[in-house]
Amino acid sequence: MSWWGSDDDEDEPLFDESDVHVRPNRRGTRPRTKTRPAHKDASSGRVMAVDRGRYTVLVDEDTPAERAVTASRASELRKRPIVNGDRVDLVGDVSGDEGTLARIVRISERTTLLRRSADDTDEVERIIVANADQMLIVVAAANPEPRARLVDRYLVAAYDAGITPLMVVTKTDLADPAEFLRTFAGLPLTVLTSRTEAMPVAEITSLLVGHTTVFVGHSGVGKSTLVNALVPSANRATGHVNKVTGRGRHTSSSAVSYRLSVPEGRGWIIDTPGVRSFGLGHVDPSNIIGAFPDLAEIAEDCPRGCTHLPDAPDCSLNEAAESGRLDAVGAARLDSLQRLLMTLAA
Repeated sequence: MSWWGSDDDEDEPLFDESDVHVRPNRRGTRPRTKTRPAHKDASSGRVMAVDRGRYTVLVDEDTPAERAVTASRASELRKRPIVNGDRVDLVGDVSGDEGTLARIVRISERTTLLRRSADDTDEVERIIVANADQMLIVVAAANPEPRARLVDRYLVAAYDAGITPLMVVTKTDLADPAEFLRTFAGLPLTVLTSRTEAMPVAEITSLLVGHTTVFVGHSGVGKSTLVNALVPSANRATGHVNKVTGRGRHTSSSAVSYRLSVPEGRGWIIDTPGVRSFGLGHVDPSNIIGAFPDLAEIAEDCPRGCTHLPDAPDCSLNEAAESGRLDAVGAARLDSLQRLLMTLAA
């Protein structure tokens, strides 16, 4: 007999493992793969609102089966922002019934992206809305006072995104906006004025039909009031302007889409929260002059790589200002352009 057993046991296994219990792999037994499901049966929709990780998506738009679906984001999209105006594909329960939850698995290619940064030194962009083709800038003639520099920043962001800007000046019964509007006389910018008790709803509506328009503006300028006049069912909360600080109170906390429906046609309004600053840290300074087409034509004669700053050598814009070729409006536009360029350069 050997230590391992008797010679008669040579054909028997040395160890009996029949009663050994193996703990299963809790992550599954199949190897990980980067291949994702095609989701060919996914439903398509438009993101109308975003709230703490939940997305309201309009599915089967403009059909008898149109409905709002609540959805979450698929894990493979966790590093991609999903914003108001996005066109997305969903799977799961897309019935829209109360208590159901679908899952967003795909974001369609975007036509435009309106972005801003926290400030001019922050290069991290914040996407505001997707797929808008117009921007309506809402400014008050008074209470709060209009800020030309903030409007310039909206214009830069619009041109950078490939979005057509429009402007509505509210509360013109409180102050004459003529002086303020002279600053933008050189721009191909459609401007409408509105009195507190007499809004040009028909004129504004005609500009919005057939478009997806994002509304932007300083807090307290009457943006939500205007949205309610255009879409009575919106019921956007409205606020007031602080008499001491002259600042408006934020009444909108997130961007929300509303359908504009009139006999002439349909459109979409995306109302955004009021802001007191609009950072352009994500914008390439060389693109900013695109917001000033009246000056861009003169700048075509600038040397390659010209910064267009006040101390830029051989800058055609500075030469035009020094020689008197620019009128008062042109000089104001150049000042606005150079202020933005200097802010970003700093």
